[in-house]
Amino acid sequence: MSDSQFIIKPRWVIPMNGKQATLEQHAVLVDAGKILAVVPKNEIPEWASDWPVVDCSRHALMPGLINLHAHSSMNLLRGYADDHALMPWLNEHIWPAERQWVSKSFVHDGSLLACAEMLSGGVTTFNDMYFFPQATIEAVKRSGMRAHIGLVIMEFATNYATTANEYIRLGTEVRDQYKSDTDISFSFAPHAPYTVSNATFEQISTLAEQLNLGIHTHLHETRAEIQQSLEQFGVRPLDRLLALGILGPSTVCAHGVHLEQSELEVLATQGTHIAHCPCSNLKLSSGISPVAAALRAGMNVGLGTDGAASNNRLDLWQEMRTAALLAKVSDDNAESIPAYTALEMATINGARALGLQDQIGSIEVGKQADLIAVRLDDLNSLPCYDPISHLVYVAGREQVTHTWVEGNLRYHRSEDGQTVFQGMETEELRSIALQWQLKIQSSQS
Repeated sequence: MSDSQFIIKPRWVIPMNGKQATLEQHAVLVDAGKILAVVPKNEIPEWASDWPVVDCSRHALMPGLINLHAHSSMNLLRGYADDHALMPWLNEHIWPAERQWVSKSFVHDGSLLACAEMLSGGVTTFNDMYFFPQATIEAVKRSGMRAHIGLVIMEFATNYATTANEYIRLGTEVRDQYKSDTDISFSFAPHAPYTVSNATFEQISTLAEQLNLGIHTHLHETRAEIQQSLEQFGVRPLDRLLALGILGPSTVCAHGVHLEQSELEVLATQGTHIAHCPCSNLKLSSGISPVAAALRAGMNVGLGTDGAASNNRLDLWQEMRTAALLAKVSDDNAESIPAYTALEMATINGARALGLQDQIGSIEVGKQADLIAVRLDDLNSLPCYDPISHLVYVAGREQVTHTWVEGNLRYHRSEDGQTVFQGMETEELRSIALQWQLKIQSSQS
C-alpha cells in the first residue's frame, strides 16, 4: 500500500458516463492519481482491504466541475464596476483599470485567489483567457488545479503586449515552456471579433493547426457586437469567423447569446463548442443564450463563469441552476435542460470542449481522479429523493467538502467548517486580496 492508494465510500456515485445516472452504495478506488475501480462497497477486492478509506457516507461523489470560460485574475476586480452593460463596462471601467494595474503580480495574485475560490466550489479544471499567462500557470501549479490556458491576442496595446504579433510570440513562448506539463494545456485566445483583425484571425487559424492548439474566443455576446460587425464587415461575426477558418471542433466560443437557428446549425456542423455563462450574461444585460436550441441542434455546450469582475462569483453551482431555469422559461418548456443535462454541461461537456474527455469529466476506470464530494444531508437539503436533482436545484458550493485533483486532496472542509487548501493558506489569500483592494481603492480617491 502507498499514500497514493485510497478508497472513497460515498452514499451515491454520480458517474456522468452516459450509462448509469446514479450508483448507490458503491466505492471508488484511486491509485496513483487515477480511478482504478468503481465497485459495490461489499465487493472491494481483498488486495485493497487495507487501503485508507475516506468516509463520504452522507455525500454524492461526482467528477470535478469544469469552468469552460474564465478570466481568473479578474478576481482582484470583483465588484469594481457593477451595474453597467458590457461595452460601457469595458471601455469606461475595466480597460482603464487594467491599463493601470495589470502586471505579472496582479495576474498571479488574482489567479491564486480564483483557484482557491474554484477549488472550494468543486472546480478542478478551468479554461482561462487573460494576460501574462505564465503568472496564471504559476498560481495554478501552486494550487494543484488543472488549467487550459488561453493565450490572449488583441490588436491594441496593453501592459502585456503592444501588437498582435507580440501577443502571439509571447503566448507561444509560454506554450513551448509548458507543453510537456500534463496538467496544463493551451489554446490561442483571440479576444473577440471586435478586437481582432481578419489578418490576425487568419494567422491564428494557421498556427493553431500547425501547433495542434485549440481556439478560445468571445462570440455574439451582445447585439452591439453584431451591429458593429455588420457596419464594418457587412456580415455577422459568426459568418466572418467561419470564412476565416476559426470555427471547428477545437474552438470554444464564449457566450453565444445572440445566435439564430441557422447559426446554431452552422456551429453544430463545424463541431464548435459553446461556453454558456448565464449569470454574467444576465448581470451585463447581454441576453439569454438559446442553449436548449443549441443542444437540439447537436452542439456541445459547457458552462463558464466568466470573470469575477462581471459575474461576480466563480460558482458553477449557480451557473448550473441558472442555466436550467433560464432554458425552461426562454424555451417555454419545463423539460428543457433537465438536471442531468445541466450536470453534463458542468462536467463531461466541458471536458469534450477542451479535448480532455478521455482524461476527466466522468468517473470511469483509467481516468484521472478529479473528484468532488458534495454533502447532501444538512437540514436545508433534506429530504433527498433524487441526488441528481438535488445537485442542480438544491446544492451550493458551500456543500463541497472534498476536492481531489489527480487523486490529491487539494481542498477540504471539515465537520466544524474549517477550510484547508493544500499549498495555500487561507490567511495569506485574505491578505493578498485586502492589499490589492487597498492599492486600487487608494488610486481612486
